[in-house]
Amino acid sequence: MHFDPNSRARFQEAIQTMTSPAIETTCCIVGGGPAGMMLGYLLARRGVAVTVLEKHEDFFRDFRGDTVHPSTLEVLKELSLLDEFLKLPHQQVKSLGVVIGDSFFQVADFSHVPTFCKFVALMPQWDFLNFLSRHARLFPSFQLLMRHQAVDLITEKKRIVGVVAQNHAPNNAPNENREVHIRADLVIGCDGRHSVIRSAAGLEVRKAGFGLIEHGVPIDVLWFRLSRRPNDPAQVLGNINYGKALILIDRSDYFQAGLIIAKGSFDSIRARGIETFRAGILQVAPWFEERVNELRDWDQIKILTVQINRLARWHRPGLLCIGDAAHAMSPAGGVGINLAIQDAVATANLLARPLLNGRPSNRQLAAVQSRREFPTRVTQAVQVVAHRGIERVFQSPGPIHAPWQLRAAQHVPGIHRALGYAVGVGARPEHVRDNVRPIPWRTGLAALACAAVGGVAAAAVCGWLTWKVLRKITAPAT
Repeated sequence: MHFDPNSRARFQEAIQTMTSPAIETTCCIVGGGPAGMMLGYLLARRGVAVTVLEKHEDFFRDFRGDTVHPSTLEVLKELSLLDEFLKLPHQQVKSLGVVIGDSFFQVADFSHVPTFCKFVALMPQWDFLNFLSRHARLFPSFQLLMRHQAVDLITEKKRIVGVVAQNHAPNNAPNENREVHIRADLVIGCDGRHSVIRSAAGLEVRKAGFGLIEHGVPIDVLWFRLSRRPNDPAQVLGNINYGKALILIDRSDYFQAGLIIAKGSFDSIRARGIETFRAGILQVAPWFEERVNELRDWDQIKILTVQINRLARWHRPGLLCIGDAAHAMSPAGGVGINLAIQDAVATANLLARPLLNGRPSNRQLAAVQSRREFPTRVTQAVQVVAHRGIERVFQSPGPIHAPWQLRAAQHVPGIHRALGYAVGVGARPEHVRDNVRPIPWRTGLAALACAAVGGVAAAAVCGWLTWKVLRKITAPAT
């Protein structure tokens, strides 16, 4: 009698499946961040049965991306949600500037971007996510499962057919998590740069056509809060001086502040003490004065380990990754959340109909990557160059004086508008389309060429200016 050595494992798996709660859905989205919630809304709006898994009990997490760019606001307008969205507390940023040494320079002007809203909205991300979830729940085909953490994938005949999740519901016994199986025609990983889904699917493993493409990043960011006063500088993205770069995000009554540091230097910064840290902030932004004393201990300061990477392949049969799960972005320019939402819009445009008709094919999943890989590469290329420029700041611990080249660049016609478009809209913005038809190849080629020229031009302008100016700033005095 022949004994199959794998029979016991299959038998145990079958017993576990029968005893674990099971959910059947068409599309299971892992991760309730901007990409996951927007995609869940868009698919449910088209009638697709959607289950979104979010491991936390709510959306309240600080030090997340809080910039809602014109491209995202345009999507909300197309969905007839914009008017209600703008009733939520927010600040409107119509231009961005940076203080280098003791001089202010305008960087980006959003007043001419080709969208309805010509500004960046600053809003806590939890308000944005609660807004999307509230509207998504109005669709009968939408289901949001909070406290459900994806831990593994269900695979049958080399195809992903579902997700294994742990339910951290408060009525569970102490130290006991209930296992839930969610079976779906398609699993979409939107669970961020530390994605469990892409790891379980083996998309990070280097082999033919797969792997994680890493770009070396020389910086990390320390996030913290400082109170804001009405007479504080407005429309300022950051301050650069004394070998430091400080990001400031206006949240009405306080700043979400980010100090850019050399990668791996946090331990040495902590060793010098909180008093030295506060003194360093005052060097860059002396107008904070006694408010730096609001930072009493290191528990108030959170480190973001900056990464720039992307998957070589975003999909497997039955599985697709988008957003940070497919391409981790730097916080530079605040574009990560908006790029993720553009991914969600493109995914819904391309896959809603296939999901209504059955399981999407591997070719249809590949079409999403084909659509979104170009803007990802362009954005990451710009960020890599910007990081190299920021790295030079660390080499000049003394006071900085802005060179004449930067002052001259301020007078180049259209430069602020071009940078406003690059930051606020970006390469290949997406629009909500309920009936997606194949684009004629000539039209598609022309659109791709225009997007490529625009993207490369933006990258060249940003990269050249960053490199030239910061090289001049950090050059040793003669």
